[in-house]
Amino acid sequence: MRYLLLCLTFLLTAHAPVQAAHSEGVDVKEIVLGHMADAYEWHITTYGDTHISIPLPCIVRSEATGEWHFFMSTRIEEAAEEGHDYMGFFFNEEKNGKIYERLSDGSVVRPWDLSITKSVCQIWIVVFIMLAVFLSCARWYKKHDPKKDAPKGFVGMVEMLVMTINDDLIKDSIGEKHYRPYAPYLLTAFFFILITNLLGLLPIFPGGANVTGNINITCFLALCTMLAINLFGNKEYWKEIFWPEVPMFLKAYPVAIMPIIEMFGILTKPFALMVRLFANMMAGHAIILSFTAIIFIGWSLNAYLGSGLTLLSFIMMLFMNCLEFLVAFIQAYVFTMLSAVFIGLAHPEHHK
Repeated sequence: MRYLLLCLTFLLTAHAPVQAAHSEGVDVKEIVLGHMADAYEWHITTYGDTHISIPLPCIVRSEATGEWHFFMSTRIEEAAEEGHDYMGFFFNEEKNGKIYERLSDGSVVRPWDLSITKSVCQIWIVVFIMLAVFLSCARWYKKHDPKKDAPKGFVGMVEMLVMTINDDLIKDSIGEKHYRPYAPYLLTAFFFILITNLLGLLPIFPGGANVTGNINITCFLALCTMLAINLFGNKEYWKEIFWPEVPMFLKAYPVAIMPIIEMFGILTKPFALMVRLFANMMAGHAIILSFTAIIFIGWSLNAYLGSGLTLLSFIMMLFMNCLEFLVAFIQAYVFTMLSAVFIGLAHPEHHK
Protein backbone atom coordinates (compact mmCIF):
# COMPACT_ATOMS: atom_id res chain seq x y z
CA MET A 1 0.00 0.00 0.00
CA ARG A 2 2.98 2.32 -0.01
CA TYR A 3 1.93 3.55 -3.43
CA LEU A 4 -1.36 4.82 -2.01
CA LEU A 5 0.65 6.71 0.58
CA LEU A 6 2.64 8.30 -2.23
CA CYS A 7 -0.60 9.51 -3.77
CA LEU A 8 -1.90 10.96 -0.52
CA THR A 9 1.42 12.70 0.13
CA PHE A 10 1.30 14.15 -3.35
CA LEU A 11 -2.26 15.42 -3.00
CA LEU A 12 -1.54 17.07 0.34
CA THR A 13 1.34 19.02 -1.22
CA ALA A 14 -0.13 19.35 -4.70
CA HIS A 15 -0.06 23.15 -4.80
CA ALA A 16 3.75 23.16 -4.83
CA PRO A 17 4.58 20.18 -7.07
CA VAL A 18 2.13 21.24 -9.77
CA GLN A 19 4.02 24.45 -10.44
CA ALA A 20 7.35 22.64 -10.38
CA ALA A 21 6.08 19.91 -12.65
CA HIS A 22 5.26 22.41 -15.42
CA SER A 23 8.86 23.53 -15.59
CA GLU A 24 10.69 20.31 -14.78
CA GLY A 25 8.38 17.61 -16.17
CA VAL A 26 7.73 14.18 -14.65
CA ASP A 27 10.54 11.62 -14.73
CA VAL A 28 8.53 8.38 -14.85
CA LYS A 29 11.69 6.29 -15.06
CA GLU A 30 12.99 7.83 -11.83
CA ILE A 31 9.66 7.29 -10.06
CA VAL A 32 9.42 3.62 -11.04
CA LEU A 33 13.04 2.48 -10.92
CA GLY A 34 13.95 4.73 -7.98
CA HIS A 35 11.42 3.08 -5.66
CA MET A 36 12.30 -0.47 -6.78
CA ALA A 37 16.07 -0.07 -6.59
CA ASP A 38 18.20 -0.91 -3.58
CA ALA A 39 19.53 2.02 -1.52
CA TYR A 40 21.89 2.97 1.30
CA GLU A 41 19.04 4.60 3.20
CA TRP A 42 15.44 3.73 4.02
CA HIS A 43 13.30 6.46 2.49
CA ILE A 44 10.14 7.12 4.51
CA THR A 45 8.47 10.04 2.76
CA THR A 46 9.07 13.44 1.18
CA TYR A 47 7.40 16.61 2.41
CA GLY A 48 8.07 19.49 0.05
CA ASP A 49 11.86 19.53 -0.41
CA THR A 50 12.54 17.60 2.80
CA HIS A 51 13.40 13.91 2.49
CA ILE A 52 12.69 11.87 5.62
CA SER A 53 14.91 8.79 5.61
CA ILE A 54 16.61 6.31 7.95
CA PRO A 55 20.38 6.21 7.23
CA LEU A 56 21.97 2.78 6.98
CA PRO A 57 25.54 1.72 7.80
CA CYS A 58 28.11 1.58 5.00
CA ILE A 59 30.94 -0.96 5.24
CA VAL A 60 33.53 -0.54 2.47
CA ARG A 61 37.17 -1.46 1.90
CA SER A 62 39.39 1.27 0.47
CA GLU A 63 41.27 0.26 -2.67
CA ALA A 64 43.89 2.90 -1.92
CA THR A 65 44.82 1.91 1.65
CA GLY A 66 43.30 -1.56 1.98
CA GLU A 67 41.55 -0.51 5.20
CA TRP A 68 37.90 -1.16 6.06
CA HIS A 69 35.71 1.85 6.83
CA PHE A 70 32.43 1.91 8.74
CA PHE A 71 30.19 4.98 8.59
CA MET A 72 26.57 6.00 8.07
CA SER A 73 25.33 6.85 4.59
CA THR A 74 24.55 10.43 5.63
CA ARG A 75 28.29 11.15 5.83
CA ILE A 76 28.63 10.79 2.05
CA GLU A 77 25.52 12.92 1.44
CA GLU A 78 26.74 15.68 3.74
CA ALA A 79 30.15 15.67 2.05
CA ALA A 80 28.50 15.83 -1.40
CA GLU A 81 26.49 18.89 -0.34
CA GLU A 82 29.77 20.57 0.65
CA GLY A 83 31.27 19.72 -2.75
CA HIS A 84 33.76 16.96 -1.86
CA ASP A 85 34.01 13.22 -1.23
CA TYR A 86 33.91 11.55 2.16
CA MET A 87 37.29 9.85 2.63
CA GLY A 88 37.35 9.40 -1.14
CA PHE A 89 33.94 7.67 -1.28
CA PHE A 90 30.89 9.00 -3.12
CA PHE A 91 27.57 7.82 -4.55
CA ASN A 92 27.99 7.32 -8.30
CA GLU A 93 24.62 8.22 -9.83
CA GLU A 94 25.75 6.88 -13.20
CA LYS A 95 26.14 3.42 -11.58
CA ASN A 96 22.72 3.22 -9.85
CA GLY A 97 23.92 5.24 -6.85
CA LYS A 98 26.49 2.64 -5.72
CA ILE A 99 29.46 3.64 -3.57
CA TYR A 100 32.61 4.34 -5.58
CA GLU A 101 36.06 5.51 -4.53
CA ARG A 102 38.05 8.30 -6.15
CA LEU A 103 41.79 7.54 -6.08
CA SER A 104 44.61 10.07 -5.86
CA ASP A 105 45.29 9.84 -9.61
CA GLY A 106 41.68 10.81 -10.38
CA SER A 107 40.51 7.34 -11.42
CA VAL A 108 37.27 5.91 -10.04
CA VAL A 109 37.00 2.32 -8.80
CA ARG A 110 34.35 0.17 -7.14
CA PRO A 111 35.56 -0.87 -3.66
CA TRP A 112 34.59 -3.98 -1.73
CA ASP A 113 31.13 -3.13 -0.44
CA LEU A 114 29.50 -5.03 2.44
CA SER A 115 27.09 -2.26 3.38
CA ILE A 116 23.76 -2.91 5.11
CA THR A 117 21.53 -1.71 2.28
CA LYS A 118 17.75 -1.47 2.30
CA SER A 119 17.31 -5.00 0.92
CA VAL A 120 19.77 -6.48 3.43
CA CYS A 121 18.00 -4.70 6.28
CA GLN A 122 14.64 -6.00 5.04
CA ILE A 123 15.99 -9.57 4.95
CA TRP A 124 17.12 -9.34 8.57
CA ILE A 125 13.72 -7.97 9.57
CA VAL A 126 12.08 -10.98 7.87
CA VAL A 127 14.49 -13.32 9.71
CA PHE A 128 13.56 -11.82 13.09
CA ILE A 129 9.84 -12.03 12.24
CA MET A 130 10.20 -15.71 11.32
CA LEU A 131 12.11 -16.43 14.53
CA ALA A 132 9.44 -14.66 16.60
CA VAL A 133 6.61 -16.53 14.85
CA PHE A 134 8.04 -20.03 15.05
CA LEU A 135 9.59 -19.72 18.50
CA SER A 136 6.25 -18.53 19.87
CA CYS A 137 4.52 -21.51 18.24
CA ALA A 138 7.18 -23.87 19.60
CA ARG A 139 6.63 -22.42 23.07
CA TRP A 140 2.92 -23.24 22.81
CA TYR A 141 3.63 -26.86 21.85
CA LYS A 142 6.09 -27.14 24.72
CA LYS A 143 3.38 -26.14 27.21
CA HIS A 144 0.50 -28.14 25.69
CA ASP A 145 -0.14 -31.67 24.52
CA PRO A 146 -1.18 -31.40 20.84
CA LYS A 147 -3.01 -34.75 21.13
CA LYS A 148 -5.38 -33.24 23.71
CA ASP A 149 -5.38 -29.51 23.00
CA ALA A 150 -5.84 -28.20 19.47
CA PRO A 151 -4.07 -24.88 18.85
CA LYS A 152 -6.29 -21.89 18.23
CA GLY A 153 -5.86 -18.38 16.98
CA PHE A 154 -2.47 -17.42 15.56
CA VAL A 155 -0.78 -20.72 16.45
CA GLY A 156 -3.62 -22.64 14.81
CA MET A 157 -3.32 -20.56 11.65
CA VAL A 158 0.43 -21.18 11.44
CA GLU A 159 -0.08 -24.92 12.01
CA MET A 160 -2.72 -25.06 9.29
CA LEU A 161 -0.38 -23.30 6.84
CA VAL A 162 2.59 -25.50 7.75
CA MET A 163 0.58 -28.71 7.46
CA THR A 164 -0.90 -27.62 4.14
CA ILE A 165 2.51 -26.92 2.60
CA ASN A 166 4.17 -29.96 4.19
CA ASP A 167 1.50 -32.61 3.59
CA ASP A 168 -0.28 -31.46 0.45
CA LEU A 169 2.69 -30.00 -1.42
CA ILE A 170 6.12 -31.18 -0.24
CA LYS A 171 5.18 -34.77 0.64
CA ASP A 172 3.12 -35.30 -2.52
CA SER A 173 5.75 -33.75 -4.82
CA ILE A 174 8.87 -35.44 -3.45
CA GLY A 175 7.38 -38.66 -2.13
CA GLU A 176 6.81 -40.00 1.35
CA LYS A 177 10.15 -41.85 1.40
CA HIS A 178 12.39 -38.85 0.69
CA TYR A 179 10.56 -35.65 1.66
CA ARG A 180 11.64 -35.33 5.33
CA PRO A 181 15.24 -34.06 4.81
CA TYR A 182 14.00 -31.36 2.42
CA ALA A 183 10.92 -30.19 4.33
CA PRO A 184 12.80 -27.73 6.63
CA TYR A 185 14.43 -25.95 3.68
CA LEU A 186 11.26 -25.81 1.58
CA LEU A 187 9.13 -24.56 4.49
CA THR A 188 11.75 -21.91 5.29
CA ALA A 189 11.84 -20.79 1.65
CA PHE A 190 8.03 -20.60 1.52
CA PHE A 191 7.66 -18.47 4.64
CA PHE A 192 10.64 -16.29 3.75
CA ILE A 193 9.19 -15.45 0.32
CA LEU A 194 5.66 -15.01 1.72
CA ILE A 195 6.65 -12.66 4.56
CA THR A 196 9.02 -10.72 2.30
CA ASN A 197 6.29 -10.24 -0.30
CA LEU A 198 3.77 -9.12 2.33
CA LEU A 199 6.21 -6.66 3.89
CA GLY A 200 6.82 -5.24 0.43
CA LEU A 201 3.17 -4.13 0.36
CA LEU A 202 3.46 -2.07 3.56
CA PRO A 203 3.71 1.68 2.99
CA ILE A 204 6.34 2.56 5.60
CA PHE A 205 9.16 1.06 7.65
CA PRO A 206 9.63 -1.87 8.29
CA GLY A 207 8.09 -2.61 4.90
CA GLY A 208 8.42 -1.25 1.41
CA ALA A 209 11.61 -2.93 0.18
CA ASN A 210 11.47 -4.77 -3.14
CA VAL A 211 13.48 -7.82 -1.99
CA THR A 212 11.99 -10.59 -4.14
CA GLY A 213 12.02 -8.16 -7.07
CA ASN A 214 15.83 -8.18 -6.76
CA ILE A 215 17.31 -10.80 -9.08
CA ASN A 216 20.29 -11.33 -6.74
CA ILE A 217 17.93 -12.60 -4.01
CA THR A 218 15.97 -14.89 -6.31
CA CYS A 219 19.26 -16.15 -7.78
CA PHE A 220 20.46 -17.19 -4.32
CA LEU A 221 17.18 -18.98 -3.56
CA ALA A 222 17.33 -20.79 -6.91
CA LEU A 223 20.98 -21.73 -6.22
CA CYS A 224 19.97 -23.30 -2.89
CA THR A 225 17.36 -25.40 -4.69
CA MET A 226 19.91 -26.37 -7.33
CA LEU A 227 22.29 -27.63 -4.64
CA ALA A 228 19.48 -29.55 -2.92
CA ILE A 229 18.63 -31.22 -6.24
CA ASN A 230 22.09 -32.18 -7.44
CA LEU A 231 24.03 -32.82 -4.24
CA PHE A 232 21.53 -35.36 -2.92
CA GLY A 233 20.15 -36.88 -6.11
CA ASN A 234 20.31 -40.68 -6.18
CA LYS A 235 22.21 -42.81 -8.69
CA GLU A 236 19.11 -43.36 -10.83
CA TYR A 237 18.89 -39.57 -11.29
CA TRP A 238 22.47 -39.34 -12.56
CA LYS A 239 22.02 -42.48 -14.65
CA GLU A 240 19.09 -40.85 -16.45
CA ILE A 241 21.31 -37.85 -17.16
CA PHE A 242 24.53 -39.54 -18.37
CA TRP A 243 23.20 -42.91 -19.55
CA PRO A 244 19.45 -42.65 -20.25
CA GLU A 245 17.30 -45.45 -21.64
CA VAL A 246 17.53 -44.31 -25.28
CA PRO A 247 19.19 -45.76 -28.41
CA MET A 248 22.97 -45.85 -28.26
CA PHE A 249 23.52 -43.26 -31.00
CA LEU A 250 21.66 -40.68 -28.87
CA LYS A 251 23.76 -41.12 -25.73
CA ALA A 252 27.22 -42.17 -26.86
CA TYR A 253 28.04 -42.25 -30.57
CA PRO A 254 28.69 -40.12 -32.59
CA VAL A 255 27.54 -37.26 -30.30
CA ALA A 256 26.16 -37.65 -26.78
CA ILE A 257 23.03 -35.61 -27.53
CA MET A 258 20.83 -36.69 -24.64
CA PRO A 259 23.44 -36.20 -21.86
CA ILE A 260 24.14 -32.70 -23.22
CA ILE A 261 20.43 -31.88 -23.21
CA GLU A 262 20.03 -33.27 -19.68
CA MET A 263 23.03 -31.23 -18.49
CA PHE A 264 21.35 -28.09 -19.80
CA GLY A 265 18.27 -29.14 -17.82
CA ILE A 266 20.31 -28.98 -14.61
CA LEU A 267 20.87 -25.26 -15.25
CA THR A 268 17.50 -24.34 -16.75
CA LYS A 269 15.50 -25.55 -13.75
CA PRO A 270 17.00 -23.09 -11.24
CA PHE A 271 17.07 -20.41 -13.93
CA ALA A 272 13.31 -20.79 -14.36
CA LEU A 273 12.83 -20.50 -10.58
CA MET A 274 14.97 -17.37 -10.44
CA VAL A 275 13.36 -15.53 -13.34
CA ARG A 276 9.76 -16.52 -12.52
CA LEU A 277 9.84 -15.10 -8.98
CA PHE A 278 11.88 -12.03 -9.93
CA ALA A 279 9.82 -11.10 -13.00
CA ASN A 280 6.42 -11.55 -11.36
CA MET A 281 7.23 -9.50 -8.27
CA MET A 282 9.06 -6.77 -10.16
CA ALA A 283 6.25 -6.49 -12.73
CA GLY A 284 3.60 -6.03 -10.04
CA HIS A 285 5.55 -3.23 -8.34
CA ALA A 286 6.32 -1.57 -11.69
CA ILE A 287 2.66 -1.54 -12.74
CA ILE A 288 1.50 0.03 -9.46
CA LEU A 289 4.25 2.64 -9.60
CA SER A 290 3.32 3.42 -13.20
CA PHE A 291 -0.22 4.20 -12.09
CA THR A 292 1.31 6.48 -9.46
CA ALA A 293 3.28 8.27 -12.19
CA ILE A 294 0.04 8.87 -14.12
CA ILE A 295 -1.17 11.03 -11.23
CA PHE A 296 1.94 13.19 -11.41
CA ILE A 297 1.67 13.50 -15.18
CA GLY A 298 -2.00 14.49 -14.97
CA TRP A 299 -1.39 17.20 -12.37
CA SER A 300 1.56 18.52 -14.38
CA LEU A 301 -0.81 19.23 -17.29
CA ASN A 302 -3.79 20.79 -15.53
CA ALA A 303 -5.90 20.41 -12.38
CA TYR A 304 -8.99 19.01 -14.15
CA LEU A 305 -7.08 16.25 -15.92
CA GLY A 306 -5.12 15.57 -12.76
CA SER A 307 -8.29 15.12 -10.70
CA GLY A 308 -9.75 12.61 -13.17
CA LEU A 309 -6.54 10.62 -13.53
CA THR A 310 -6.06 10.63 -9.76
CA LEU A 311 -9.41 8.92 -9.22
CA LEU A 312 -8.79 6.41 -12.03
CA SER A 313 -5.25 5.64 -10.89
CA PHE A 314 -6.35 5.32 -7.26
CA ILE A 315 -8.96 2.70 -8.23
CA MET A 316 -6.49 0.79 -10.38
CA MET A 317 -3.80 0.89 -7.68
CA LEU A 318 -6.27 -0.36 -5.10
CA PHE A 319 -7.14 -3.25 -7.40
CA MET A 320 -3.47 -4.00 -8.10
CA ASN A 321 -2.59 -3.95 -4.39
CA CYS A 322 -5.35 -6.48 -3.69
CA LEU A 323 -4.03 -8.57 -6.56
CA GLU A 324 -0.47 -8.26 -5.24
CA PHE A 325 -1.66 -9.52 -1.87
CA LEU A 326 -2.85 -12.69 -3.61
CA VAL A 327 0.31 -12.88 -5.75
CA ALA A 328 2.45 -12.70 -2.60
CA PHE A 329 1.05 -16.08 -1.52
CA ILE A 330 0.90 -17.58 -5.03
CA GLN A 331 4.55 -16.85 -5.82
CA ALA A 332 5.72 -18.32 -2.52
CA TYR A 333 3.56 -21.40 -3.17
CA VAL A 334 4.74 -21.80 -6.79
CA PHE A 335 8.43 -21.46 -5.90
CA THR A 336 8.07 -24.08 -3.15
CA MET A 337 6.04 -26.38 -5.38
CA LEU A 338 8.48 -26.26 -8.30
CA SER A 339 11.44 -26.73 -5.97
CA ALA A 340 9.73 -29.78 -4.45
CA VAL A 341 8.91 -31.19 -7.90
CA PHE A 342 12.50 -30.76 -9.10
CA ILE A 343 13.83 -32.38 -5.92
CA GLY A 344 11.36 -35.24 -6.36
CA LEU A 345 12.64 -35.79 -9.91
CA ALA A 346 16.13 -36.25 -8.44
CA HIS A 347 14.88 -39.35 -6.56
CA PRO A 348 13.38 -41.59 -9.22
CA GLU A 349 12.67 -45.23 -8.43
CA HIS A 350 14.82 -47.98 -9.89
CA HIS A 351 13.43 -49.28 -13.17
CA LYS A 352 13.83 -53.00 -13.75
